[in-house]
Amino acid sequence: MNKLQELFPNVDFQIMWTATQETLYMTLISLFAVFLLGIVLGLLLFLTNNKKHAGARILYWITAILVNVFRSIPFIILIVLLLPMTKSLVGTVIGPKAALPALIISAAPFYGRMVEIAFREVDKGVIEAAKSMGANMFTIIGKVLIPEALPAIISGITVTAISLVGFTAMAGVIGAGGLGNAAYLEGFQRGQPDVTVLSTIIILIIVFIFQFIGDFLTKRTDKR
Repeated sequence: MNKLQELFPNVDFQIMWTATQETLYMTLISLFAVFLLGIVLGLLLFLTNNKKHAGARILYWITAILVNVFRSIPFIILIVLLLPMTKSLVGTVIGPKAALPALIISAAPFYGRMVEIAFREVDKGVIEAAKSMGANMFTIIGKVLIPEALPAIISGITVTAISLVGFTAMAGVIGAGGLGNAAYLEGFQRGQPDVTVLSTIIILIIVFIFQFIGDFLTKRTDKR
């Protein structure tokens, strides 16, 4: 501990620990919601694409437009646009909870597209074989689509998790807390570069951990 204090003399390690917890809170809560929403969006896009039924085509275009719009808006702008909704949902526009709506809405469409691509890569012969044996849509989704696409789904959520860590840092600059807030307010604005450096190192460690876990799970679920 003394060695760390020598390397980072301006760092308050209690504040840094709190900032790390806030970053993990924002990342993990939003990641869980993004995973669920992304699977739903990916399924909608996959199941309604190239269908002859008018209702399916309308649903596809509505979903596709929403996905394309929200994943195209820069995150920092999206936070500002969502301030009224954030205020009504969580009762505040500052702090880790206030960042969650923007984090989820920005990342879910991106991940939804990745899930759709994963489903498209599933061998159509396997799906047709399941249909020929009388499997209904829910059985095909649960027993064929998701298991076959699982490595790509995990790989996609790993990329999304890393993006979310970066988004939390941006959110921290405008009052969401976390390591981004520590790096900017405690480090940059107060002229304490060691605080910024340590915040960056911790963010990198978090990213490497997510990447390691994602790579491990992808290899374990890949049947090829």
